[in-house]
Amino acid sequence: MKTRSILYALGLSWFAVSSVTWAGEQPNIVIILTDDQGYADVSYNPESPPEVSTPNIDALAQSSIVCTQGYTSGHVCSPTRAGLMTGRYQQRFGIYTAGEGGSGVPLDEIFIPQRLKPAGYVSGALGKWHLGLTKEYHAMNRGFDEFYGFMGRGAHPYFDHSDMEHPIYRGLKPIEEEGYLTTRITEEAVDFINRHKEDPFFLYVAYNAVHSPPEAPEEDIKHVTGDETRDTLMAMIKHLDMGVGEIVNSLKQNELFDNTLLIFLTDNGGSGAMHANNAPLRGFKQMDYEGGIHVPFIVSWPAQLEGGSTCDVPVWSIDLFATALDAAGLPMPAEKPLDGKSILPALKGETDKLHDELYWSSGGANGKWAIRSGDWKLVAVKNQLELFDLDKDLSETTNLAAKHPQVVAQLKDKYNAWLDEMAAPVSKQAKRWNPDAKSPSKKMTKEERKAAREKAKAARIKAREAQKSSETSESS
Repeated sequence: MKTRSILYALGLSWFAVSSVTWAGEQPNIVIILTDDQGYADVSYNPESPPEVSTPNIDALAQSSIVCTQGYTSGHVCSPTRAGLMTGRYQQRFGIYTAGEGGSGVPLDEIFIPQRLKPAGYVSGALGKWHLGLTKEYHAMNRGFDEFYGFMGRGAHPYFDHSDMEHPIYRGLKPIEEEGYLTTRITEEAVDFINRHKEDPFFLYVAYNAVHSPPEAPEEDIKHVTGDETRDTLMAMIKHLDMGVGEIVNSLKQNELFDNTLLIFLTDNGGSGAMHANNAPLRGFKQMDYEGGIHVPFIVSWPAQLEGGSTCDVPVWSIDLFATALDAAGLPMPAEKPLDGKSILPALKGETDKLHDELYWSSGGANGKWAIRSGDWKLVAVKNQLELFDLDKDLSETTNLAAKHPQVVAQLKDKYNAWLDEMAAPVSKQAKRWNPDAKSPSKKMTKEERKAAREKAKAARIKAREAQKSSETSESS
């Protein structure tokens, strides 16, 4: 990478200052985001079962800083991505659920690459987007210079790319594609690094692995657990791990690794449907227990951070926005509330606290929310409240709500005050669960609609017959 001094004017309303001078060698920034990977589905976790083998992720962890209390801001895919890209609680702009985030983040929200561009960064997004389905929400209309991947929601096939209603894109154009998608994303990442090794770059590698469907090359599926889905998941993790290794090797071969801020994490907890293992955490994806939001989280930057250690300060996905700007020497935006903070001071041992509280909310549709304050964590599902002391009970086995009602009340008040500041859900659902609210009408099947029509027709015939009978009686 070339060393150079850059003086650039930032005549953009979303910066707090009009100009910034930066001198030095800018770091590359790489975020590797996996999908639904279990907390124990990395073999550096001592709780991982014997079938799990992630040698490349383990090697990265051993030379990096492992954030033992790394979280995501959502317990499903799209909300986490919305918070990560903006550095703000996604609820501030109405994103509470995957459906809401998948439909598109409001266009007045600024994404990481838009902040980095004035500093000369070229940006690439690869893999799963899940932040809007139509052109205006496309990655290349949100600051990225290059895109390879798919825009659609949730799951995407790993082998069959023939559905052109949900295609693979290169740039803004749908393409015909072949190959195992995890491998293709890796190849695109390596190619991006090789092409942009002379310039500072931001590379966002959002693997859809290991989200359902369970698909992997047949020759890699080893029948070792007696669980077909679990065995397939292990083969998917093998290819994911190989991809991480190839990205790291590409950075090293191009002599970029030492001055690259590389962050590896997953977008939420492991999926029960995919038979993920989140040990020692309770629960899975779609839950606000630790198993749904506490994830593998690794940070590498050899030029600035001493690897081979752990960081026990709670950090999370929303912090990556501020961390990227801090690493690039850029100012933090001031025109909207920024909820994330740079994690670099915590990683350097300069602070033992970044956030007073962390909040999670899925809105009123399912009544799921949580707050962490210090070691206390309150988890709500509708009208059920559970209180845990994470310092003593990371697995959330003992509900202390009855023993500490004052703590429950304090945390509930803090959550309600926070939620009052958040926007209404874009889907028009309520922000809070209401036990008295009427459930939405169930959509009837074709057979149910037919039966309803026949019942209504019979009722009309019966009413006409009764009316005729009445008229006959009256006339007689």
